[in-house]
Amino acid sequence: MTQFNASLLLYLFFTLNAQAETLEEAWAVALNSNHQIKTAEANTQVSQENLLAAQGQMLPQLNLRSGYTQYNESPSAKTTIEGQTVNFTTQQASSVNAQAMASIPLFSSGKITHNIQAAQANLSATQANETVTELDLKMLIADAYIAVLREESLLEVVQQHLASLVAHAHDVQNQFEQGIVARNEILAANVEVLNAKQAVTYTATQLDNAKARYNQLLTRPLTQPVQLAKQFPPLPKENIETLTANALKNRPELLVITQQIDSLQAQKESVKADLLPQVSANGGYNYQQNRYQAHEGLWVANVGVEWRAFDGTTSHKSDSLTHQALALQEKKETLQEQIQLQIRQAWLESQETQQRIIVAEHAISQANENSKVMNDRYQQGLATHTDVIHAEDLRTTSNQNWHQATYDLALATLHLQRALGNL
Repeated sequence: MTQFNASLLLYLFFTLNAQAETLEEAWAVALNSNHQIKTAEANTQVSQENLLAAQGQMLPQLNLRSGYTQYNESPSAKTTIEGQTVNFTTQQASSVNAQAMASIPLFSSGKITHNIQAAQANLSATQANETVTELDLKMLIADAYIAVLREESLLEVVQQHLASLVAHAHDVQNQFEQGIVARNEILAANVEVLNAKQAVTYTATQLDNAKARYNQLLTRPLTQPVQLAKQFPPLPKENIETLTANALKNRPELLVITQQIDSLQAQKESVKADLLPQVSANGGYNYQQNRYQAHEGLWVANVGVEWRAFDGTTSHKSDSLTHQALALQEKKETLQEQIQLQIRQAWLESQETQQRIIVAEHAISQANENSKVMNDRYQQGLATHTDVIHAEDLRTTSNQNWHQATYDLALATLHLQRALGNL
Protein backbone atom coordinates (compact mmCIF):
# COMPACT_ATOMS: atom_id res chain seq x y z
CA MET A 1 0.00 0.00 0.00
CA THR A 2 2.88 2.33 0.82
CA GLN A 3 4.53 1.61 -2.56
CA PHE A 4 1.24 2.37 -4.34
CA ASN A 5 0.90 5.72 -2.54
CA ALA A 6 4.47 6.68 -3.42
CA SER A 7 3.88 5.80 -7.07
CA LEU A 8 0.66 7.81 -7.08
CA LEU A 9 2.42 10.84 -5.60
CA LEU A 10 5.20 10.64 -8.20
CA TYR A 11 2.61 10.35 -10.99
CA LEU A 12 0.70 13.38 -9.73
CA PHE A 13 3.91 15.39 -9.34
CA PHE A 14 5.09 14.81 -12.90
CA THR A 15 1.56 15.24 -14.31
CA LEU A 16 1.06 18.60 -12.62
CA ASN A 17 4.47 19.84 -13.67
CA ALA A 18 3.83 18.69 -17.24
CA GLN A 19 0.62 20.73 -17.31
CA ALA A 20 2.14 23.82 -15.69
CA GLU A 21 2.98 26.59 -18.12
CA THR A 22 6.53 27.94 -18.05
CA LEU A 23 7.49 31.57 -18.52
CA GLU A 24 9.14 30.76 -21.86
CA GLU A 25 5.93 29.11 -23.08
CA ALA A 26 3.92 32.13 -21.99
CA TRP A 27 6.28 34.41 -23.89
CA ALA A 28 5.94 32.28 -27.03
CA VAL A 29 2.13 32.43 -26.85
CA ALA A 30 2.11 36.19 -26.36
CA LEU A 31 4.56 36.90 -29.18
CA ASN A 32 2.29 34.99 -31.57
CA SER A 33 -0.97 36.63 -30.55
CA ASN A 34 -0.37 40.02 -28.91
CA HIS A 35 -1.71 43.04 -30.80
CA GLN A 36 1.25 45.26 -29.91
CA ILE A 37 3.62 42.75 -31.48
CA LYS A 38 1.53 42.60 -34.63
CA THR A 39 1.58 46.41 -34.79
CA ALA A 40 5.38 46.46 -34.46
CA GLU A 41 5.72 43.81 -37.17
CA ALA A 42 3.47 45.84 -39.47
CA ASN A 43 5.64 48.93 -38.89
CA THR A 44 8.70 46.90 -39.87
CA GLN A 45 6.97 45.87 -43.09
CA VAL A 46 6.25 49.56 -43.80
CA SER A 47 9.95 50.39 -43.41
CA GLN A 48 10.93 47.50 -45.68
CA GLU A 49 8.61 48.76 -48.38
CA ASN A 50 10.03 52.27 -47.97
CA LEU A 51 13.52 50.86 -48.49
CA LEU A 52 12.43 49.07 -51.66
CA ALA A 53 10.83 52.30 -52.85
CA ALA A 54 14.09 54.19 -52.26
CA GLN A 55 16.08 51.54 -54.11
CA GLY A 56 13.55 51.73 -56.95
CA GLN A 57 14.67 55.30 -57.68
CA MET A 58 17.75 53.81 -59.38
CA LEU A 59 15.65 51.74 -61.80
CA PRO A 60 14.33 52.89 -65.20
CA GLN A 61 10.91 54.49 -65.43
CA LEU A 62 8.62 53.75 -68.35
CA ASN A 63 5.83 56.19 -69.20
CA LEU A 64 3.12 55.45 -71.75
CA ARG A 65 0.82 58.11 -73.17
CA SER A 66 -1.81 58.18 -75.89
CA GLY A 67 -4.56 60.51 -77.11
CA TYR A 68 -6.99 61.41 -79.85
CA THR A 69 -7.23 64.95 -81.27
CA GLN A 70 -10.03 66.49 -83.35
CA TYR A 71 -9.70 70.00 -84.95
CA ASN A 72 -12.53 71.92 -86.57
CA GLU A 73 -10.29 72.38 -89.58
CA SER A 74 -7.17 70.76 -90.87
CA PRO A 75 -4.09 72.70 -89.69
CA SER A 76 -2.29 74.31 -92.65
CA ALA A 77 0.62 76.56 -93.47
CA LYS A 78 0.39 79.65 -95.68
CA THR A 79 3.13 80.88 -98.02
CA THR A 80 3.52 83.09 -101.11
CA ILE A 81 4.73 81.63 -104.39
CA GLU A 82 5.25 83.95 -107.37
CA GLY A 83 3.07 86.55 -105.75
CA GLN A 84 0.22 84.21 -105.04
CA THR A 85 -0.81 83.02 -101.57
CA VAL A 86 -0.85 79.24 -101.28
CA ASN A 87 -2.13 77.17 -98.32
CA PHE A 88 -0.50 73.80 -97.52
CA THR A 89 -2.28 71.31 -95.21
CA THR A 90 0.23 70.15 -92.59
CA GLN A 91 -1.93 67.92 -90.45
CA GLN A 92 -5.17 66.07 -90.73
CA ALA A 93 -8.17 67.29 -88.77
CA SER A 94 -8.42 64.15 -86.64
CA SER A 95 -5.47 62.11 -85.45
CA VAL A 96 -4.18 59.64 -82.87
CA ASN A 97 -0.91 60.12 -80.98
CA ALA A 98 1.03 57.75 -78.73
CA GLN A 99 4.29 57.90 -76.84
CA ALA A 100 6.44 55.41 -74.94
CA MET A 101 9.34 57.02 -73.04
CA ALA A 102 11.89 55.47 -70.69
CA SER A 103 14.19 57.39 -68.38
CA ILE A 104 16.95 56.38 -66.01
CA PRO A 105 19.05 58.50 -63.65
CA LEU A 106 22.73 58.54 -64.58
CA PHE A 107 24.04 60.81 -61.86
CA SER A 108 22.15 62.30 -58.89
CA SER A 109 25.04 63.87 -56.93
CA GLY A 110 24.38 61.30 -54.16
CA LYS A 111 20.69 62.14 -53.72
CA ILE A 112 19.42 58.63 -54.45
CA THR A 113 22.24 56.94 -52.55
CA HIS A 114 21.52 59.00 -49.44
CA ASN A 115 17.79 58.29 -49.75
CA ILE A 116 18.58 54.57 -49.73
CA GLN A 117 20.89 54.97 -46.75
CA ALA A 118 18.20 56.88 -44.88
CA ALA A 119 15.61 54.19 -45.62
CA GLN A 120 18.01 51.43 -44.58
CA ALA A 121 18.79 53.16 -41.28
CA ASN A 122 15.09 53.71 -40.69
CA LEU A 123 14.43 50.00 -41.31
CA SER A 124 17.14 49.07 -38.79
CA ALA A 125 15.58 51.46 -36.26
CA THR A 126 12.13 49.93 -36.81
CA GLN A 127 13.50 46.40 -36.43
CA ALA A 128 15.23 47.40 -33.19
CA ASN A 129 12.00 49.01 -32.01
CA GLU A 130 10.22 45.73 -32.70
CA THR A 131 12.73 44.07 -30.37
CA VAL A 132 11.99 46.74 -27.74
CA THR A 133 8.28 45.98 -28.04
CA GLU A 134 8.97 42.27 -27.58
CA LEU A 135 11.11 42.92 -24.50
CA ASP A 136 8.50 45.24 -22.98
CA LEU A 137 5.78 42.64 -23.56
CA LYS A 138 7.94 39.90 -22.06
CA MET A 139 8.53 42.04 -18.98
CA LEU A 140 4.80 42.72 -18.62
CA ILE A 141 4.08 39.00 -18.84
CA ALA A 142 6.88 38.23 -16.37
CA ASP A 143 5.38 40.73 -13.91
CA ALA A 144 1.97 39.11 -14.31
CA TYR A 145 3.48 35.61 -14.10
CA ILE A 146 5.26 36.44 -10.83
CA ALA A 147 2.12 38.13 -9.50
CA VAL A 148 0.08 34.95 -9.97
CA LEU A 149 2.67 32.77 -8.25
CA ARG A 150 3.10 35.31 -5.45
CA GLU A 151 -0.64 35.46 -4.74
CA GLU A 152 -0.90 31.65 -4.87
CA SER A 153 1.84 31.37 -2.25
CA LEU A 154 0.35 34.09 -0.07
CA LEU A 155 -3.03 32.37 -0.30
CA GLU A 156 -1.47 29.14 0.94
CA VAL A 157 0.09 31.04 3.86
CA VAL A 158 -3.16 32.70 4.96
CA GLN A 159 -5.02 29.41 4.54
CA GLN A 160 -2.48 27.73 6.82
CA HIS A 161 -2.87 30.65 9.20
CA LEU A 162 -6.64 30.15 9.20
CA ALA A 163 -6.26 26.41 9.83
CA SER A 164 -3.95 27.10 12.80
CA LEU A 165 -6.38 29.61 14.29
CA VAL A 166 -9.30 27.21 13.84
CA ALA A 167 -7.31 24.53 15.67
CA HIS A 168 -6.46 27.01 18.41
CA ALA A 169 -10.14 28.00 18.71
CA HIS A 170 -10.97 24.33 19.35
CA ASP A 171 -8.29 24.23 22.03
CA VAL A 172 -9.74 27.34 23.65
CA GLN A 173 -13.22 25.79 23.53
CA ASN A 174 -11.90 22.67 25.28
CA GLN A 175 -10.17 24.82 27.90
CA PHE A 176 -13.42 26.74 28.47
CA GLU A 177 -15.47 23.55 28.84
CA GLN A 178 -13.00 22.42 31.47
CA GLY A 179 -13.39 25.74 33.26
CA ILE A 180 -9.78 26.70 32.74
CA VAL A 181 -10.30 29.90 30.68
CA ALA A 182 -12.93 32.60 30.61
CA ARG A 183 -15.55 33.03 27.89
CA ASN A 184 -13.85 36.14 26.50
CA GLU A 185 -10.97 33.97 25.24
CA ILE A 186 -13.46 32.00 23.10
CA LEU A 187 -14.78 35.25 21.69
CA ALA A 188 -11.28 36.53 21.00
CA ALA A 189 -10.29 33.26 19.30
CA ASN A 190 -13.40 33.38 17.11
CA VAL A 191 -12.63 36.97 16.13
CA GLU A 192 -9.15 35.91 15.07
CA VAL A 193 -10.67 33.13 12.94
CA LEU A 194 -13.07 35.55 11.26
CA ASN A 195 -10.26 38.00 10.55
CA ALA A 196 -8.23 35.19 9.02
CA LYS A 197 -11.19 34.20 6.82
CA GLN A 198 -11.39 37.80 5.61
CA ALA A 199 -7.68 37.67 4.72
CA VAL A 200 -8.25 34.44 2.79
CA THR A 201 -11.14 35.99 0.86
CA TYR A 202 -9.12 39.10 0.04
CA THR A 203 -6.05 37.13 -1.08
CA ALA A 204 -8.19 34.78 -3.19
CA THR A 205 -9.69 37.80 -4.96
CA GLN A 206 -6.22 39.21 -5.57
CA LEU A 207 -5.22 35.86 -7.06
CA ASP A 208 -8.24 35.88 -9.39
CA ASN A 209 -7.35 39.40 -10.53
CA ALA A 210 -3.73 38.38 -11.13
CA LYS A 211 -4.85 35.41 -13.24
CA ALA A 212 -7.23 37.60 -15.24
CA ARG A 213 -4.43 40.08 -15.97
CA TYR A 214 -2.14 37.22 -17.02
CA ASN A 215 -4.78 35.79 -19.38
CA GLN A 216 -5.46 39.24 -20.85
CA LEU A 217 -1.80 39.68 -21.79
CA LEU A 218 -1.86 36.29 -23.52
CA THR A 219 -5.11 37.16 -25.37
CA ARG A 220 -7.02 34.42 -23.59
CA PRO A 221 -10.45 34.35 -21.91
CA LEU A 222 -10.06 36.08 -18.55
CA THR A 223 -11.50 33.11 -16.66
CA GLN A 224 -9.30 30.46 -18.29
CA PRO A 225 -7.60 28.29 -15.62
CA VAL A 226 -3.98 29.22 -14.94
CA GLN A 227 -1.34 26.81 -13.71
CA LEU A 228 2.24 28.07 -13.73
CA ALA A 229 5.60 26.42 -13.16
CA LYS A 230 7.94 27.90 -10.57
CA GLN A 231 10.87 28.19 -12.97
CA PHE A 232 12.85 31.39 -13.42
CA PRO A 233 16.03 32.44 -15.27
CA PRO A 234 19.23 32.40 -13.21
CA LEU A 235 20.69 35.59 -11.78
CA PRO A 236 23.61 36.89 -13.93
CA LYS A 237 26.95 36.27 -12.19
CA GLU A 238 28.94 39.15 -13.73
CA ASN A 239 29.89 42.14 -11.63
CA ILE A 240 27.99 45.38 -11.95
CA GLU A 241 30.64 47.03 -14.15
CA THR A 242 30.46 44.21 -16.70
CA LEU A 243 26.67 44.20 -16.58
CA THR A 244 26.56 47.95 -17.23
CA ALA A 245 28.97 47.68 -20.16
CA ASN A 246 26.92 44.84 -21.68
CA ALA A 247 23.69 46.82 -21.31
CA LEU A 248 25.14 49.90 -23.01
CA LYS A 249 26.30 47.62 -25.83
CA ASN A 250 23.19 45.50 -26.31
CA ARG A 251 20.14 47.59 -25.42
CA PRO A 252 17.96 47.87 -28.55
CA GLU A 253 16.60 51.25 -27.41
CA LEU A 254 20.05 52.73 -28.00
CA LEU A 255 20.22 51.11 -31.43
CA VAL A 256 16.84 52.66 -32.30
CA ILE A 257 18.12 56.16 -31.57
CA THR A 258 21.49 55.55 -33.27
CA GLN A 259 19.80 54.41 -36.47
CA GLN A 260 17.34 57.29 -36.34
CA ILE A 261 20.28 59.71 -36.14
CA ASP A 262 21.94 57.98 -39.10
CA SER A 263 18.70 58.24 -41.05
CA LEU A 264 18.42 61.97 -40.37
CA GLN A 265 22.04 62.54 -41.40
CA ALA A 266 21.43 60.69 -44.68
CA GLN A 267 18.23 62.66 -45.30
CA LYS A 268 20.16 65.90 -44.76
CA GLU A 269 22.76 64.88 -47.36
CA SER A 270 19.99 63.94 -49.78
CA VAL A 271 18.36 67.36 -49.35
CA LYS A 272 21.69 69.10 -49.98
CA ALA A 273 22.30 66.96 -53.08
CA ASP A 274 19.02 68.23 -54.50
CA LEU A 275 20.81 71.52 -55.27
CA LEU A 276 23.50 69.72 -57.30
CA PRO A 277 23.31 68.56 -60.94
CA GLN A 278 20.89 65.73 -61.72
CA VAL A 279 21.68 63.86 -64.95
CA SER A 280 19.30 61.41 -66.61
CA ALA A 281 19.03 59.56 -69.92
CA ASN A 282 15.73 59.45 -71.78
CA GLY A 283 14.61 57.53 -74.83
CA GLY A 284 11.53 56.18 -76.49
CA TYR A 285 9.17 56.18 -79.43
CA ASN A 286 6.75 58.92 -80.57
CA TYR A 287 3.86 58.24 -82.95
CA GLN A 288 1.73 61.02 -84.46
CA GLN A 289 -0.93 60.03 -86.99
CA ASN A 290 -0.52 62.46 -89.93
CA ARG A 291 -0.69 61.45 -93.58
CA TYR A 292 1.01 64.71 -94.53
CA GLN A 293 4.06 63.86 -92.45
CA ALA A 294 6.91 61.88 -93.96
CA HIS A 295 7.50 59.77 -90.80
CA GLU A 296 4.61 59.29 -88.42
CA GLY A 297 6.70 57.28 -85.94
CA LEU A 298 10.05 58.54 -84.64
CA TRP A 299 12.57 57.12 -82.15
CA VAL A 300 14.13 59.66 -79.79
CA ALA A 301 16.97 59.67 -77.26
CA ASN A 302 18.52 62.41 -75.14
CA VAL A 303 20.62 63.09 -72.06
CA GLY A 304 19.28 65.82 -69.78
CA VAL A 305 20.85 67.84 -66.98
CA GLU A 306 18.84 69.64 -64.31
CA TRP A 307 20.57 71.92 -61.85
CA ARG A 308 18.53 73.85 -59.34
CA ALA A 309 21.19 76.24 -58.19
CA PHE A 310 19.13 77.95 -55.49
CA ASP A 311 15.82 77.85 -53.71
CA GLY A 312 14.55 79.31 -50.47
CA THR A 313 13.76 76.06 -48.64
CA THR A 314 16.61 73.57 -49.01
CA SER A 315 18.98 75.14 -46.49
CA HIS A 316 16.21 75.36 -43.89
CA LYS A 317 15.23 71.72 -44.46
CA SER A 318 18.87 70.72 -44.00
CA ASP A 319 19.19 72.74 -40.78
CA SER A 320 15.95 71.26 -39.47
CA LEU A 321 17.25 67.73 -39.96
CA THR A 322 20.52 68.67 -38.25
CA HIS A 323 18.69 69.94 -35.18
CA GLN A 324 16.52 66.83 -35.07
CA ALA A 325 19.67 64.68 -35.05
CA LEU A 326 21.16 66.79 -32.24
CA ALA A 327 17.98 66.38 -30.20
CA LEU A 328 18.14 62.60 -30.65
CA GLN A 329 21.78 62.59 -29.60
CA GLU A 330 20.84 64.32 -26.35
CA LYS A 331 18.04 61.79 -25.89
CA LYS A 332 20.52 58.97 -26.43
CA GLU A 333 22.89 60.29 -23.77
CA THR A 334 19.99 60.62 -21.32
CA LEU A 335 18.94 57.05 -22.08
CA GLN A 336 22.48 55.81 -21.45
CA GLU A 337 22.38 57.39 -18.01
CA GLN A 338 18.98 55.82 -17.33
CA ILE A 339 20.25 52.39 -18.39
CA GLN A 340 23.18 52.65 -15.98
CA LEU A 341 20.73 53.53 -13.21
CA GLN A 342 18.41 50.65 -14.15
CA ILE A 343 21.27 48.18 -14.01
CA ARG A 344 22.40 49.44 -10.61
CA GLN A 345 18.89 49.43 -9.15
CA ALA A 346 18.13 45.90 -10.40
CA TRP A 347 21.51 44.62 -9.22
CA LEU A 348 21.08 46.15 -5.74
CA GLU A 349 17.56 44.75 -5.57
CA SER A 350 18.87 41.26 -6.36
CA GLN A 351 21.55 41.54 -3.67
CA GLU A 352 19.02 42.78 -1.13
CA THR A 353 16.48 40.03 -1.83
CA GLN A 354 19.12 37.31 -1.49
CA GLN A 355 19.93 38.61 2.00
CA ARG A 356 16.22 38.83 2.83
CA ILE A 357 15.73 35.19 1.88
CA ILE A 358 18.53 34.10 4.22
CA VAL A 359 17.08 36.15 7.08
CA ALA A 360 13.54 34.93 6.36
CA GLU A 361 14.65 31.29 6.44
CA HIS A 362 16.13 31.77 9.92
CA ALA A 363 13.01 33.64 11.00
CA ILE A 364 10.72 30.82 9.78
CA SER A 365 12.73 28.22 11.71
CA GLN A 366 12.56 30.21 14.91
CA ALA A 367 8.92 31.25 14.42
CA ASN A 368 7.84 27.62 13.91
CA GLU A 369 9.65 26.58 17.06
CA ASN A 370 8.21 29.52 18.99
CA SER A 371 4.67 28.69 17.83
CA LYS A 372 5.06 25.05 18.87
CA VAL A 373 6.39 26.05 22.31
CA MET A 374 3.57 28.53 22.87
CA ASN A 375 0.90 26.00 21.92
CA ASP A 376 2.43 23.46 24.31
CA ARG A 377 2.62 26.04 27.11
CA TYR A 378 -1.01 27.02 26.48
CA GLN A 379 -2.08 23.39 26.81
CA GLN A 380 -0.26 23.32 30.14
CA GLY A 381 -1.80 26.60 31.26
CA LEU A 382 1.54 28.38 31.23
CA ALA A 383 0.78 30.78 28.35
CA THR A 384 -2.15 32.99 27.47
CA HIS A 385 -4.34 33.07 24.41
CA THR A 386 -2.63 36.32 23.42
CA ASP A 387 0.78 34.61 23.52
CA VAL A 388 -0.42 31.88 21.15
CA ILE A 389 -1.95 34.39 18.71
CA HIS A 390 1.20 36.50 18.76
CA ALA A 391 3.35 33.43 18.04
CA GLU A 392 1.05 32.41 15.18
CA ASP A 393 1.19 35.92 13.73
CA LEU A 394 4.98 35.82 13.87
CA ARG A 395 4.99 32.46 12.08
CA THR A 396 2.64 33.73 9.39
CA THR A 397 4.60 36.94 8.91
CA SER A 398 7.86 35.01 8.61
CA ASN A 399 6.38 32.77 5.92
CA GLN A 400 4.95 35.74 4.07
CA ASN A 401 8.32 37.51 4.22
CA TRP A 402 10.06 34.44 2.79
CA HIS A 403 7.62 34.14 -0.12
CA GLN A 404 7.79 37.87 -0.80
CA ALA A 405 11.60 37.81 -0.82
CA THR A 406 11.67 34.73 -3.06
CA TYR A 407 9.45 36.29 -5.70
CA ASP A 408 11.14 39.66 -5.33
CA LEU A 409 14.42 37.91 -6.20
CA ALA A 410 12.83 36.31 -9.26
CA LEU A 411 11.43 39.68 -10.29
CA ALA A 412 14.76 41.44 -9.66
CA THR A 413 16.48 38.86 -11.86
CA LEU A 414 14.00 39.46 -14.65
CA HIS A 415 14.33 43.23 -14.26
CA LEU A 416 18.10 42.87 -14.50
CA GLN A 417 17.76 40.73 -17.63
CA ARG A 418 15.42 43.36 -19.11
CA ALA A 419 17.88 46.11 -18.25
CA LEU A 420 20.55 44.11 -20.08
CA GLY A 421 18.25 43.81 -23.09
CA ASN A 422 18.32 40.02 -23.33
CA LEU A 423 15.11 38.62 -21.81
